[in-house]
Amino acid sequence: MGIVRKTGVIAVIAALAAGSLQCGQGGPAPDGERAAAADGKRVIGVSLLNLSNEFIVLLEQAMKEEAAKQGVRLIVNDGNRSAERQVQQIENFLLQKVDAILLNPCEHEASSPAVDKALAAGVPIVNVNSQTRSTPTAFVGSRDEESAQLAMQYLAERLDGSGHIVMMQGFMGQTAQIDRERGAQEVLAQYPQLNLLAAQTAEWDRAKAVTLMENWLQSYGERINAVFAQNDEMGMGAVLALEQAGMKERVVVASVDAIADALEAVQAGRLDATVFQDERSQGSTAVQTAGAIVLGQPFEKEVFIPVSYTTLDNADAYLP
Repeated sequence: MGIVRKTGVIAVIAALAAGSLQCGQGGPAPDGERAAAADGKRVIGVSLLNLSNEFIVLLEQAMKEEAAKQGVRLIVNDGNRSAERQVQQIENFLLQKVDAILLNPCEHEASSPAVDKALAAGVPIVNVNSQTRSTPTAFVGSRDEESAQLAMQYLAERLDGSGHIVMMQGFMGQTAQIDRERGAQEVLAQYPQLNLLAAQTAEWDRAKAVTLMENWLQSYGERINAVFAQNDEMGMGAVLALEQAGMKERVVVASVDAIADALEAVQAGRLDATVFQDERSQGSTAVQTAGAIVLGQPFEKEVFIPVSYTTLDNADAYLP
């Protein structure tokens, strides 16, 4: 784990342990109505956006590691990018009488019934990494609009405030996509000589991003000066398509998440920049928050893990 990742985790854990995060209060500890696991451990149900995404896989790993430390058992389900599936998973968790739920929502609106059902059943639910219209018991994540602002500001400076940019959007309707869109547009509004040629979803997916970048190269060719991809999977897809077309040297690419693959690409000079979102702190803090709620301990209703952008100059510090 790199220096920055360690620092983020330690700072949040220390604050929680010291009881300094007390904006919310946990309810009473669950009674016999909500059964513990057969081995006596508390049980937390987890519904994740999509386990074929590297960032989400790392989020899951951090959750599992923290659960092992806390003596908590996790039941992890893959939402497979389906809000309807996530609602069904939360219903199943409620039938299983879990003590708490961690939800990494697929969509801002369509995943909200999952939150509503948990709260109606009296089961605490913590949204992780992305938000819903319905307000959960607590939220742990980062400010997605800030991530996009950092990436777009980097591109604006690299282009000296003038040029043509294309933007790859995430899964439409998910909070991360909505907020990163807003953050990017706020920066673009400050640079009237920066032109957004095109914006289209590649659904957080690398293969779809390759195809989308190839289509844009056919449509716009050498007019494209920069690419902002709302996550690293799409950023790496853009890099691959540009390399195959022999155009990467003249196009700047920035993305969000700082997954290992992207950091290695930054080190190699292939990807120009990525914004670090600390998935390990998000995952571990989410488990800690759920545990505090179940035990009736003080907890922070909103925890925002800091973000920062990564280039060739500092990529080493962020690598695992």
